[in-house]
Amino acid sequence: MMHWGYHGWVIGLGWFFMIILWVLVILGVVYLFRALVDTEKKGSEETAVDILKKRYAKGEITREEFERIREDLTKQ
Repeated sequence: MMHWGYHGWVIGLGWFFMIILWVLVILGVVYLFRALVDTEKKGSEETAVDILKKRYAKGEITREEFERIREDLTKQ
C-alpha cells in the first residue's frame, strides 16, 4: 500500500510542475508580444526636432525661428 501512496504523490507533483511550466510558457509569450509591440511604437515616434524640420521644410517658420527653437530643444 505504501508503494501506491508514493506514486500518487509523485504523480500529483508532476501535475503541479506541468501547470507551472504552462504558466511560464504563457507568461513568456505575453512578454515577447508586449516587447514587440513596444518596439514598434518606439520606432514610429517622431522627435520634436523631426517635427521642427518638417515645419521648416514646409515654410511654416523662418530659418531664424528654426535655429532658435532647435537650440532650445537640444539644450540639456
